[in-house]
Amino acid sequence: MQDWTTTMPAREEASAMAELGRDPASRKRFLKMMGGAGAATAFATFLAACGGDSGSGGQSSAGGGGPGAGDSPARPAGGAAATREENPDPRDGTTDLDIVKYALKLEQLEAAFYVGVVDSGLFRGAELDMIERFGEQEREHRETLESTVEMLGGDIPSAPRTKFPLESATSVLSLAAELENAGAAAYLGQANRIRDKELLAAALSIHSVEARHAAALNALAGLPPEPQGSFAVPAPMEAVLTSVQRFIVS
Repeated sequence: MQDWTTTMPAREEASAMAELGRDPASRKRFLKMMGGAGAATAFATFLAACGGDSGSGGQSSAGGGGPGAGDSPARPAGGAAATREENPDPRDGTTDLDIVKYALKLEQLEAAFYVGVVDSGLFRGAELDMIERFGEQEREHRETLESTVEMLGGDIPSAPRTKFPLESATSVLSLAAELENAGAAAYLGQANRIRDKELLAAALSIHSVEARHAAALNALAGLPPEPQGSFAVPAPMEAVLTSVQRFIVS
């Protein structure tokens, strides 16, 4: 995975998502950094799910996401923007370091989960190969976020002690899908709080991998690959932390 922590500039005061939504030139540079046309599509989807900046008349202030786009499309009816509470002003409360530590806690949990699943002996063949690959990717996410915490001047929190119910292959696949869906929704829920554009790029990159994991696991668990339809629904920090608390040993 690309090292997103080596060139990250000082934290900005405005939300990175808000700046990218209203400034086509800044968005073009961001998308070039993210990888061009494919990144444009991913960013447009990400921005639609987050709802963009609030504007008058129910419009998003964001452009369509292409490198040169400057129009302001309407928010997608029935998408996340219609159902979620707006995050508070990013200058109030949650900092980039808080968000990175939150994401790190989730990645610590996911990495520990996959280690436990591999050690459980419940899987063989292609399914075991997939689980090992997902676990390695979560470990890379964890290490990247640990480096980012240090670069932002924070102390790396100790990984929590965990206990997962690893009783059968069927129940484990369902739990894996639950954790990956929660991870994808968690990154989406913080997108319009992040101030630093390189940190936003890292969150977008990790979110897309979490979403692919979730889709693959949903299919194996007999769930719809896209259970929320055309637009993923972000999850607030408190809800995600509450949902995973049952796996943490006090």
